Parts: sequence; structure tokens; C-alpha cells
Amino acid sequence: MTAVRSGSTPASGPRTHEDRTAPRAPQPPRRAGERTGARRPGAAGGPAARRLRRSLLHLVLGVVAALYLSPLLYMLTTSLKTRGEAGATEPRWTPDPFTLDAYRHVLGSTDSPVMQWFLNSLLAATAHAALVLATATPAAYALARMDFRGRGVIFAGVVATLFVPPVILLVPNFLIVNELAWVDTLPAIVVPAAAGAFGVFFLRQFFLTLPGELEEAAEIDGCNRWQIFVRVVLPLARPALVTLALLSFLTNWNDFLWPLYVLLSPESLTLPAGLANFQGANNIRYDLLMAGAVIASVPVLLLYVVAQRWVIEGVSRSGLKG
Repeated sequence: MTAVRSGSTPASGPRTHEDRTAPRAPQPPRRAGERTGARRPGAAGGPAARRLRRSLLHLVLGVVAALYLSPLLYMLTTSLKTRGEAGATEPRWTPDPFTLDAYRHVLGSTDSPVMQWFLNSLLAATAHAALVLATATPAAYALARMDFRGRGVIFAGVVATLFVPPVILLVPNFLIVNELAWVDTLPAIVVPAAAGAFGVFFLRQFFLTLPGELEEAAEIDGCNRWQIFVRVVLPLARPALVTLALLSFLTNWNDFLWPLYVLLSPESLTLPAGLANFQGANNIRYDLLMAGAVIASVPVLLLYVVAQRWVIEGVSRSGLKG
């Protein structure tokens, strides 16, 4: 038999426990830049490649943002044009000459009381948003956090109404409003859509994300169901409430068809319905229309700038996807 030299490894045969537990010889250090078998996460590509991808992403986002902003920019520039230039067959982006005549006409006209329309829209949209919160919040909380028989059936019926086209309800709503003697009044454009299904659905999805341990702790402290709702749930639901109020405000503010049906006198019109007066059968004042549209856009933009943090948080926590 040939003796195995000291310090050498046998050519064959099972490894013993001592072989497996013996310390391994130290490996030589790798050289700088030497490639390994496994890639580290995020190591693909160098700084130049990352800068290129970031630049391409910013370019795409810039193009998309420009497409979204171009109608608003054209609306603004058209409102600063003269009547002839605004209605030209070959439109131009830049006004030549620059003028504020359209705004002077819109704000100073007695035949078209734009500021009265603005006030009507502001009152109606604010009242509508408040009424939506008052009706949707308790209903959504009951469907989300209270256990009672028929809860699923009721919620399914609420969701089913979302698939009904609003135009189908024009005639029934008008008949109801007429019976209540609300035609040509503010309640006609505030009340009919205040108990819509979207607010209930939206808030219910948000209430489902709240931890139930908070309500249990409040109940142990002696709070009844109403106190839990007011003192615990509503403060936590502030982002969703702000989001729903803003969406309801915008829906009522931009509504055109329903106010055109139920508001008859020029003084009671809302701003979207009143701007239709600038369109005649054979003549359309594009400069006045764009000036009125700019005025109508100011509250919407201001509201979103102020409330965008709550809107983003409310939509993300409600589970809704855009």
C-alpha cells in the first residue's frame, strides 16, 4: 500500500467529520475590478447609463406634461387675443397684440353677469360637497365597520347604481325637483346628486384600511359607537374626507347639463351654464369663452394646490387605482 503523504487530500473516499469541520485555507484577495459570478442588485450599468435612463425618463415625462398643459396654455393665450385673432381660421399660440379686452368685457358685462355666476357656482359646489360628506360618511362607516344582516346585499346595491348612466336620471330628477318647486333655485343643483354611490364606496374602502384595535381600545375606555365614530374614526379619515369633498366640489363646479335644465333665469345660472351664452347660432366669441374658462379654472387649481397632500394620501390609502 502506498502511504498518503502528510498534508495531502485523499483522492477518493468519503469525507470524515474532521474533514468537513477543518478550517479552509484562506483565499487570495480579488483584484480591483475583477468580475464575480453573482451581480449585486443595482450594479448593472455605470453612472453614465443611469444618467441616460434618468434623462430619457425626464424627457418622456416632460412630453406627457406638455401634452396635458397645452390646452390650458392655449386657453390662456386665446383669452389675451383680440376678437378677430381669437376667431381666425389659422390659430396662433402667441397673442398679437396682447390685450385684456376679453376680461374687461366678461367682468363688466350687464347682459352676462359672470361674477354672479361665479358666486352661484361657488355656493352650490360648497353646499354640495358638505352634503355629500354628511350623507356618505355615516353610510360608509356602517357598511365597513358594523356587522348586520344584509350588509353585503346593501353594498352591492349601492355599487350597482354606479353603472347607471347619469343622463337616464335627468327626466326623473327634473320631475321630482319640479314637484318640490325647486326649479330655478339653488337646491335644484345641490340636493339631487348629494346621495350618490361614489362617496359611499370611496369612504368604505378607506374605513376598511383602519385598524380595528383602535375602536376596540376606545370601546374598552367606555366610548359608545357614536363617540368612536366622531372621536376616533373621523380624525383618522381626514385625508379621505378632504379628497371626497374636493372631488364632489369639482363635480358640481364643472356640471353643465343639469344646471342648463333646471336653472332658467340668467341671474341663477352657474358659471359653466352661463358661459354658453357667449355662443350664438352663427357667432361664437372665442375670446370671451376662453376668458370665462380661465376664471372658472382658478378656484379648481387653487384647491388642488392647497389640498394635494390629502388627496394623494386619501386615494392611495383607499385602495383605488387610477
